[in-house]
Amino acid sequence: MKHHVTVGVDGSPESRAAARWGAREAALREVPLRLVHAVDWLISPAIPGLGREGADRWADEALTEALEDVRRLNPGLEVSTRCLAGRPAAALAAEAADAALLVLGSRGMGGLAGFLVGSVSMSTLAATETPVALVRVASEAEKTRPTPYGEIVLGVDIHEAADKVLAFAFEEAARRGCALRAVHGWKMPSMYQYAPFFDPENEREVGWSVTQMLDDMLLPWRHKFPSVSVTHQAFMGPAGRQLVQAAAGADLVVVGRHLRRSPLGAHLGSVAHAVLHHAAAPVAVIAHD
Repeated sequence: MKHHVTVGVDGSPESRAAARWGAREAALREVPLRLVHAVDWLISPAIPGLGREGADRWADEALTEALEDVRRLNPGLEVSTRCLAGRPAAALAAEAADAALLVLGSRGMGGLAGFLVGSVSMSTLAATETPVALVRVASEAEKTRPTPYGEIVLGVDIHEAADKVLAFAFEEAARRGCALRAVHGWKMPSMYQYAPFFDPENEREVGWSVTQMLDDMLLPWRHKFPSVSVTHQAFMGPAGRQLVQAAAGADLVVVGRHLRRSPLGAHLGSVAHAVLHHAAAPVAVIAHD
């Protein structure tokens, strides 16, 4: 069993937000929090005016600042820090191998609500099978909102048996004592494009069938987690766009990504990619076969 939550910190506002979110998650799970910072000595000495001594001091300050902040907000939480040497993505992935969750900060896209997912985050996603949560800096309204947890939105593909994704979402909802909304986007089968005329009844029948499949997929998880209030919606249209719209106001969005053994790319599907870049809420990405 994995017994801690790991957060990557680098002194930025995004990483401080990630540390706070990760601390709250660790307290919720009743597990320790581990704050880690990775220094790549092949790159850091090339930064003008920094040098190895300066980089060490900067790493210590980033970890100390995050440590003091989360301890102030979570006085009973067990927190440790580690400074790692190596490429950040590889070091974070290795460090997260025995963690229940890896939390990273992501930069907001200016006036657009969403994430700017950098190369480190994308590379880390590709390198680890550990669930990864990406957290942006909270707005002032979000900082002052009541403490109870809000709704979790789950992106579901009814054509895949992604039990790890469903398990994470239901377990998280059960821990938080909050509602779970499962969302699936669908489109008409390609054969209907060649029909000589459009019959609205066909669309209604396909929509009913998709909704029933979604309900059937959720049924065993409803039984396993009877305390979780679950709703589900099947929208006709691009799944990524529908999920982003459904996630407006959510406390957390959960999506899956396929595990692939190729070393190239982060292997995010179009839905996960859309949610990572455009959803306003923190996003948990769960790797599955």
